[in-house]
Amino acid sequence: METQEYIESGVLELYVYGLLNETENEEVALMAKNNPQINAEIIAIEKAIVALSSSFSPFHSVANFEKIKEKLELKHNQKVIELEPKRNWSQYVGWAAAVFLLAGIGYQYNQNQFTTNQVVQSSTIEKAKLEKDLKALELKNAANETSLAVVRDTKNTVVVLGGQAVAPESSAKVYWNQDTKVVYIDAAGLPEPPQGMVYQVWALKLNPLTPTSIGLLDNFNANDQKLFAVNNADQAEAFGITLEPAGGSLTPTMEQLYTLGKV
Repeated sequence: METQEYIESGVLELYVYGLLNETENEEVALMAKNNPQINAEIIAIEKAIVALSSSFSPFHSVANFEKIKEKLELKHNQKVIELEPKRNWSQYVGWAAAVFLLAGIGYQYNQNQFTTNQVVQSSTIEKAKLEKDLKALELKNAANETSLAVVRDTKNTVVVLGGQAVAPESSAKVYWNQDTKVVYIDAAGLPEPPQGMVYQVWALKLNPLTPTSIGLLDNFNANDQKLFAVNNADQAEAFGITLEPAGGSLTPTMEQLYTLGKV
């Protein structure tokens, strides 16, 4: 058996502990005498036992401890050699692994925090967008309900306005509730006004012809329903809509008369 294999077999530990029989003890003692490496290993094992005994010395009497120590040292009749402690590389590797693990956990935590912040930010933006869309939908529904209420109100006088020479295809409707004095203009049949121009609604008395402005159809493009509330048309006999410069005019521009209809 090779020396290293013999050392690693565990026989030397049993020898030091006194667990071998007489023949085995003689065999180990002979090998230790002839092989310095085996002898050094035995001494190292004995030293380890002495050190271990020292660590437990508070639990034993001083006399017993000294007897054990003396017996071990006298076994080979030589001083125990101080051995340089072996570097425990596995411990260093363990610490390094722990450091890397902590660093990895920290990195993962930061990544999770970053991802969480992104999710929260994205959720906040999405929530704001949904709230905006919901508000727009509520306004649209309210406008639809208003439109239906106006169209279905049997108390309304409906006046149909036909297209005139400047825009024969144009049309509009006036919903006039003479009890509440509320007037709505359905301008869905009018083309979008050019930039800087606005439709103006006139209540007309026919004899003599007297026009009275009752409102502008402002924000025409933004009004999806194209239903506009205007001022009361007291004693109106007809209605007309002209295209005027932004802000409206004091009198109608007859050359830009788009629609006209009698009550």
